[in-house]
Amino acid sequence: MLTRRCYLQLMAGCLAAPLARAAAPARRPNVVFIVSDDQGYGDISCYDHPKEVRTPNMDRIAQGGVRFEQGYANAYVCAPSRAAIMTGTYQQRCGFYTASDSRVGLPLSQVTMANVLKKEGYRTCALGKWHLGIEPAYHPMKRGFDEYYGFLGHGAHDYYDLKRTGETYNSILRNYEPIDETGYLTDNLGREAVSFIGRNSDKPFFLYLAFNAVHVPMQAPEELIRKYDTGDPKRNTLMGMLEAEDNAIGKVLGELKQRKLEQNTILVFVSDNGGARANSSNNGPLRDYKQSVYEGGIRVPFVISWPGHLRESSVCREPVMFMDIMPTVAAAVGAPVPQGLEGKNMLPVLTGKASGPLHEALFWDGAEQKTAVRSGRWKLVNNPGKTELFDLESDVGEKTDLAAQKPEIVAQLREKFETWSKANAPRIGKGGANDEDEGGRAAKKAARKTAKKAGKE
Repeated sequence: MLTRRCYLQLMAGCLAAPLARAAAPARRPNVVFIVSDDQGYGDISCYDHPKEVRTPNMDRIAQGGVRFEQGYANAYVCAPSRAAIMTGTYQQRCGFYTASDSRVGLPLSQVTMANVLKKEGYRTCALGKWHLGIEPAYHPMKRGFDEYYGFLGHGAHDYYDLKRTGETYNSILRNYEPIDETGYLTDNLGREAVSFIGRNSDKPFFLYLAFNAVHVPMQAPEELIRKYDTGDPKRNTLMGMLEAEDNAIGKVLGELKQRKLEQNTILVFVSDNGGARANSSNNGPLRDYKQSVYEGGIRVPFVISWPGHLRESSVCREPVMFMDIMPTVAAAVGAPVPQGLEGKNMLPVLTGKASGPLHEALFWDGAEQKTAVRSGRWKLVNNPGKTELFDLESDVGEKTDLAAQKPEIVAQLREKFETWSKANAPRIGKGGANDEDEGGRAAKKAARKTAKKAGKE
C-alpha cells in the first residue's frame, strides 16, 4: 500500500511530465524552398498538362497543400525573379531588372530570406544556381547561408562537364572552393539536399534548392530520354531532364519522411519564370514564353505545403507573386522582416481569413521596354510600339485586345504603373548609384571584364 507521502510524490511526477512537455517550446518549422528553372506552366502534372508529363513528386507537394492557379514570377527571366524571392519585395526597388544585372549582384544593402532565418537560429544552405552575383562579396555565404554547393553564374551550366574552369563563377563550388565534380548535376543537387537534411535534422533549417534544370543546355541521362516519344527530340530530352529533377525532389521528400520531419516542414516549389521556347516547354493555355510579359512568361507552377496549417489538395485563385514568399515564411516561423517590403503574408489568403485581395495591383518591368500591370481581372501589356488590354477572367490566353474598347481602364492602369515606377532605382548593371559600396564597385569593374565572355543568360 502506498503511503500518503509516496502517493503525493507519484501524483506530482505524473502531473509534472505533461506540464513539462506543455511548457517546452514547439520547434519552429523547417523551410525547404525548391526552384525549377524555365519549367513550363503545363510541364507539371498537378496542373493541366500534356500526356507525356509525369511529375509525381512535385505533385506530392501540391497534394500536401495549396496549388496556385495565378502564381506569378516577379520577372520574365531568371535572376531578377530570384532577387525578389530572396528580398521579399520588388527587385526594381534596388535596381535589379535583368539577367545581366546578376553580373553586378544583388545589392549588399538588401536583407535576404537567409539573413532573416539565420538570425532566428536556423541552419541555412543554398544549393545550385545562384545568379545573384559572381564576385566574393555576393557569394551565398556572405548573404546569410552557412553552406553552399553549386555555381554562381551566369544562367546556364553544363550538366555533365563539372570540372573546375578558369572562371570561378562557372565552376562547381563547395562553399568557397572550386571543385572537380563528376556525375549529373541534377542528381548531385538532390544528393547534397539529402545530406544537408540528414546532418541538420535535430535543428530548424532553411534549404534553398535551386535547380538549373530544365534550362538549356538540353542534357539528360539517355535511359530517361528513351522513355519518351513526343515526336520532338528536344522535348524528349526535356522530359528526361524533368524526370531527373522530379526524382531528385522525391529523394528530398523521402529524407524528410524518414527523419520524421515532413509534418513540421514548409515546402515551396516554383519555376523561376515561364517555360522557355528554347527547351520546348509547354505553357498550357498561356500566351508566349520566357522573356515575355504575356502570361506565358510570368505565370508559373507555384505550390506550397505546410501540414496541419494549410488544407491538403486545395487550390488558390488569388494572384500572388514571388515577393510574397519571404513575408509568408517569416510570419509562419515568427520572424520579423525588414520594414517596407511590398511582398505580402499569404497566410490569411491560404487559410480563408483574408478580407480582400492580397494586392491591389502587380507590376513587371525588365528595363527592355516590355512592361505589364495587373489589377483585378485587367492586365495592361506594353511592348515596343504596342499597348494591349486583356480581361484575364475570360481570356487567360490573352487573345482579345480590349484597349480600344476600354480606354478608361487603360488610362487607370497606366497611371498605376507610372506611380509604381517612380520609386524604382536605376539599373545596377548600367552604372546605377544605389550600390556604391566597395563590393558594388569591385563587382562592376569585374563585370566589365567578364561580360564579353559570359554567353547567353
